[in-house]
Amino acid sequence: MTFLISGLILFFIPHSLRIFADDWRTQFIEQKGEKTWKGIYSIVSLIALGLIVYGFGLSRTDPVVLWYPPLWTRHVTSLLAYFAFLLFAAGNIPGNHLKARLGHPMFLGVKIWALGHFMSNGRLGDALLFGCFLLWAIVGYSAARKRDRRAGVDYGQGSAKGTMMVFIGGSVVYAIFALYLHRLITGIQPF
Repeated sequence: MTFLISGLILFFIPHSLRIFADDWRTQFIEQKGEKTWKGIYSIVSLIALGLIVYGFGLSRTDPVVLWYPPLWTRHVTSLLAYFAFLLFAAGNIPGNHLKARLGHPMFLGVKIWALGHFMSNGRLGDALLFGCFLLWAIVGYSAARKRDRRAGVDYGQGSAKGTMMVFIGGSVVYAIFALYLHRLITGIQPF
């Protein structure tokens, strides 16, 4: 569990600065520049993801079972993952109704993804991985919405074209991930 926990800590430190130390983050970017910030952020995130993937794999070789989830939860997780991919797309495709309505659909997508996977996996490594992401997404969404209200952020109305691109893009990426990449990355075939 050492690699998994280390990776999670290393991942969430830079990803939580906007939540817990936004002034420090802003000051760093002003002093060192946005490219420096993004470079450090990316390198730390990639190292952390490597540790998470490696540590999660190790946790599966000698699992500590906390509960035995019912089989139906796997099907629910697959459905929730589809909605999560739509929300991930909404966070990255400009001018869509989901972004206009929700403000931070990426956080909501992480919540849904993590909740589904937390519910359908009963090992300690799963609980750590998906529980941490779920907690981070809950806190992060709340902080982002408060920041938006203070700053008077308006996401506009969104357009039918942007929303259609969200559904097409999210559905295509979900299909590729569910049918091919999930097994390649995790060793588990969802369907």
